Amino acid sequence: MGDQESSSSLSPTSATLAGTPTDLAIPVSLKFIISNLKNIIPHSLTPENYAIWRIQIFQHLSANGYADHLTGKTIPPADTTSQEHDRWHLIDNNLISALFSTISPALLPYVITSTIAQEVWSILECRLQSTSHSRVIQLKNELHHVQMNNLTKQQYLSQIKNLVDNIAASGATIDPEDIVLYILNGLPSTYNSFKTAIRTSPSLPILIISTHYSAVRRYT
Repeated sequence: MGDQESSSSLSPTSATLAGTPTDLAIPVSLKFIISNLKNIIPHSLTPENYAIWRIQIFQHLSANGYADHLTGKTIPPADTTSQEHDRWHLIDNNLISALFSTISPALLPYVITSTIAQEVWSILECRLQSTSHSRVIQLKNELHHVQMNNLTKQQYLSQIKNLVDNIAASGATIDPEDIVLYILNGLPSTYNSFKTAIRTSPSLPILIISTHYSAVRRYT
């Protein structure tokens, strides 16, 4: 009887709170994000890879229905006593933790005090977007002036490929035909006949970059 009286004396509020952990369980899709984000995005965010990191994060969260937490399109319910309000913050706080796990230690101090995921997203955008654009300009300038000089063929082509890959990682692209021209422009005069043959080729617009990498390696 005593146990029954004790049980029946619980207030409705207490009963609701007792059920809260179940009611506010982390959604399965969010658990998947938390568990797999580091595998999907293995490289921590740095100023150099912001553009590609941003695309990967947004695409992954969008595919699972959480991108609105980044853009601010979803806001917490006004009733701070409601379970919907608590559920919104539960999801948002877990998204913040997921984002933090992909940010390098050098950048983490800028966002560590953020209280919502949208704030993390906005701070990173403000700090890194212009940096990313400047890096693209710098890399394209390096690519424009790259020269073979005393490099081996392998070293020269690796240098160009590294610049092209870094430009792509910064969120920009280069036309394949332009890459071919950069390769040719940086070759010494001993490659003049090869350069002439490539430049006058009617198939230049559709040639594949890997083919040119191989062609330069074979040329003697």
